[in-house]
Amino acid sequence: MKVLYNLEIKATAIAAALLMGVGPAMAQTSPASALPSPSVPPAPPAGRESGRTGENAVTQAEDAFGFSVGRESLGLYSAGNVRGFSPFAAGNVRIEGLYFDPFLTLILRLRQSTSIRVGLSAQGYPFPSPTGIVDYAFRKPGDEASLSTLVSADSYGNVGLEADAVVPIAPGLSLGLGAQGSRSDFYNGTTSWSHNQGISLRWRPTDAIEILPFWARSQVYDDEAGPTYIPAGPYLPPKVQRRRFDGPRWSDYDSVAGLQGLLLSIAPASNWLVRAGLFRSLYDDRSTFANLLTDVTPEGAANRLIIADPRSRFVSVSGELRVTRSVTEGPRLHVIHLSARGRDRRQRYSGSAFIDYGATRLGERFEPAEPDFDFTDQTRDRVRQWTGGVAYEGRWRGVGELSFGVSKTNYTKRFELPGAAALETRSRPWLYNVTAAGFLGPRLTVYADYARGLEESGVAPDNAANRNQPLPAILTSQVDAGFRYSLTNKVKLIAGVFDLRKPYYNLDADNRFYLLGNIVSRGVEMSVAGAITPRLNVVAGGVLLRPRVTGEGVGLGRVGERPVGLAARSFDFNADWRPPILDGLSVDIGVSHTGSIIATRNNLVSIPSRTLVDLGARYRFKLSGKDATIRAQVNNVGNVYGFDLRGAGAYDIIAGRVASAYLTVDF
Repeated sequence: MKVLYNLEIKATAIAAALLMGVGPAMAQTSPASALPSPSVPPAPPAGRESGRTGENAVTQAEDAFGFSVGRESLGLYSAGNVRGFSPFAAGNVRIEGLYFDPFLTLILRLRQSTSIRVGLSAQGYPFPSPTGIVDYAFRKPGDEASLSTLVSADSYGNVGLEADAVVPIAPGLSLGLGAQGSRSDFYNGTTSWSHNQGISLRWRPTDAIEILPFWARSQVYDDEAGPTYIPAGPYLPPKVQRRRFDGPRWSDYDSVAGLQGLLLSIAPASNWLVRAGLFRSLYDDRSTFANLLTDVTPEGAANRLIIADPRSRFVSVSGELRVTRSVTEGPRLHVIHLSARGRDRRQRYSGSAFIDYGATRLGERFEPAEPDFDFTDQTRDRVRQWTGGVAYEGRWRGVGELSFGVSKTNYTKRFELPGAAALETRSRPWLYNVTAAGFLGPRLTVYADYARGLEESGVAPDNAANRNQPLPAILTSQVDAGFRYSLTNKVKLIAGVFDLRKPYYNLDADNRFYLLGNIVSRGVEMSVAGAITPRLNVVAGGVLLRPRVTGEGVGLGRVGERPVGLAARSFDFNADWRPPILDGLSVDIGVSHTGSIIATRNNLVSIPSRTLVDLGARYRFKLSGKDATIRAQVNNVGNVYGFDLRGAGAYDIIAGRVASAYLTVDF
């Protein structure tokens, strides 16, 4: 399944400041006595949701931990990887701050931006679990009619067209519409077609009520299964030619995904706020293949194994109801949240057909006739989880903040394996978190927090002997601390340390994906972001990670001391400069460095460190009186060759140099 695991900032100064459109950095420095009572968010300002020509991740990012807007993204972390782990598995995905359990995430037609919240920026979210929070900001239709179009192309042959519109229907009622279509050519020679559509309705019958229903659909088809390389020994695969596909063209991935939901905000009385979100996320994988090249030798010999899956279905219904009460007491603000959230996740998968085509060579053309697949019965599993909790947030102007949350969760997972009796696992732990921050002057804030969570372990990967076997939920914990310092009024430095602990699953000596011990991941992370000068914006950061595996598996020599897939260091630098020679012109650079990554459970193989450089420029101008932006970029300027990990001892190649351009016009 090719799922891209693609508001509450405090309902205090946050149910107050946030709801007035203030971001977390501003909310954390606002005096409590200046905060208005919670209310429904006002209509979005003109030029924000109403147009796309101003999208610029470097100038809009608050820190270097992870941010995306439109087609641009930057930062140390992504939605699927924060501090080396997945916020999706941790249950740390939010839409406007409300709990969301996704298969299909909020697509660009409905998404204004994505922010990764860790350390200090995550403290404004009630009931966080360890790892980090992915928060999707919704693209709310405004009160003015608008149309944004975008056409794109690149040197690989990719072409795309996007359109997003806002249609006011009546006072307080606006419709948002969007669609995208593209033809894609990938680094491994595969191609695909895709399209998606989104509709949203924003209704504000009174100043105290906002209702936001939405619908999205996404389809990918004719997307061939790219090869995964599995060497025969403790070494990396040999170098292969990019953009040459040597697998069968009939091994297409075809999938339809959908997302429907409702966001509701009601301010029934002064200092009261009720917020609710209900979401249904679906992936219907109609055709899925794995193209494995096993026993790869340094000379390029290999064995080809094609795995075909019957139609699989993944659907999750999730949501949260939250009631917030805030009380102002002189310079102190007290906020209490009562929350009920849950999910019902159903999956049908496996039943695979395995076809061993025998010996082959890397790069050798391979076009066998499509066989008739003999599928077997499928695995079904269902997760039902309900969580109720209470959280408190206290802020004392000029002194600091203290917050804590306690929740009880009821987790049940039922497996229905073919030919076996149904199995069921249950967990009913207490989960909790506590955070504290102190203001040591107008520029310096220090913080610390602790969190305990329950998260999914997923299923065993393609290259495991127990492929697709469901794994039980695990308990995790995290401690972090650090500071934020305002170097200037527009530039902020954030630095922190963290200690994250969770059970470690990977391939054992029999190639089965099982519990091998525990991971203790300690690290240091840093971010500097803001406007260095009126013409220069910089977003830069780094993380130094010391992950270690502990437990019986290490002591017996079955696994290495370092976990698979985690880099010991990562650095990210982005700058956007607006030269004085031409109004509307800006040039930008992005540099990302990733340290070596352990690739096998015995630690004998590592993916080497690499540094990638991207260069770009944009020009904002008027096109027939309308705002327009033309954007050009070259990614991986040095055409660096390297590998990405697809599971312990399984590899894919990275994309090479590619030049791209797109034109955005706001009508």
